[in-house]
Amino acid sequence: MERHPYHFIPQLEEGHIRQIQLDGLRQTVARAANSPQYRAKLAACGVTAQDIRSLDDLRHLPTVDVDDLREGYPLPLLCVPQEDVVRVHASSGTTGKRKILAYTRNDIETFNLQMARCYELAGLTPTDRMQVAVGYGLWTAGAGFQLGSERFGMLTIPVGPGNLEMHLQLLVDMQATCFGATASMALLLAEEVERAGLREKLALRKVICGAETRSEKMRLAIEEKLGLESSHDIAGMTEMYGPGTAIDCAAHEGLHYWADLFIIEVLDPQTLEPVPVGEVGEMVVTSLRKEAVPLLRYRTHDLTRLLPGRCPCGLSMPRHDRILGRSDDMIIYRGVNIYPGQIMEVIGQFPELAGEYQVELTRDERSLDHLCLTVERQATALAGNDTALAEALALRLHKGILARMEVRVVDYASLPRTFSKSRRVVDKR
Repeated sequence: MERHPYHFIPQLEEGHIRQIQLDGLRQTVARAANSPQYRAKLAACGVTAQDIRSLDDLRHLPTVDVDDLREGYPLPLLCVPQEDVVRVHASSGTTGKRKILAYTRNDIETFNLQMARCYELAGLTPTDRMQVAVGYGLWTAGAGFQLGSERFGMLTIPVGPGNLEMHLQLLVDMQATCFGATASMALLLAEEVERAGLREKLALRKVICGAETRSEKMRLAIEEKLGLESSHDIAGMTEMYGPGTAIDCAAHEGLHYWADLFIIEVLDPQTLEPVPVGEVGEMVVTSLRKEAVPLLRYRTHDLTRLLPGRCPCGLSMPRHDRILGRSDDMIIYRGVNIYPGQIMEVIGQFPELAGEYQVELTRDERSLDHLCLTVERQATALAGNDTALAEALALRLHKGILARMEVRVVDYASLPRTFSKSRRVVDKR
């Protein structure tokens, strides 16, 4: 086999990946039997680790959901003695009890490894300098970005979110070459760099964005304003260690996920049957190495699709599409199911429009729902064509999504900017 340039990323052919997955699946099922919650679920479906003879047996296993994590609060689905737990992280959810996930020392090492792989696939080297602008504390983002960077060998500058003035000063003084943030924070930084004329004083060449869906237009705007070589979308969630489960390469044709660490299924969210490769469904994840809290067909409720074939970059690791929305977060408007990713995709067809948008849902005195979409014009586009542009976008949305809505085109940077995730859907009904 031809030598590959990666140190942290294994170049595994499909047959080898499937064998790793089969072995890992058996280990995960065996490990899950140590949890009373998992043990009851496995007993109900009558499957043990010895019954796993092929990856097709995966579909005979039970699924778990967020309710299983809340039911066992504060240490749900724990499969190791508590004395083996060295850290906990929690989700950033705001409803009900927080989802607290436990980590063994080996889990932390795997977490760091998957982040190091992402840095490698993004084209970074240990001589780069990483400035971290994601959240610290209970959330996984800050720890993942920082410790993965250190594992990779980069000088790491752990600033955290917000404090734009400090970030700008450190980018100039420390000459960081990579910036890790939410897409909203990265855009805010890029706009301020442009406004202040700081671009020539920076050494930035890469930006890695996570925690929220980023449109192609937002990616291009960040790259242009900062003069980057490239920027990359990173995926992950607390249940899957944290950030770093997948990232897009230089080809930007989907996100490579680490198939030697996880099995990803894409299922119909209603029937839980697999959908054909290339079709959209709910991402369901089974871990292969997690010790403290292994995932057994965990329903993420994220909507995506598996991408067929090998990526043009040549890496054998499979790919999934960007997250198109959540099966439990869809907008129901006048009997039509709408996902924010569908709106973002149609906006992307208009070169005059930028990537930022906001959806506002209201209900009138007749109990009739109304949807108003506000979208920003490109910074270089003239305002004189706003009415015609809004009408054209509304027509394209009606044809593509089968929903009529009001569309407003506003000046570039009119919508709120934030250090964290942008609030793109405001439901006032």
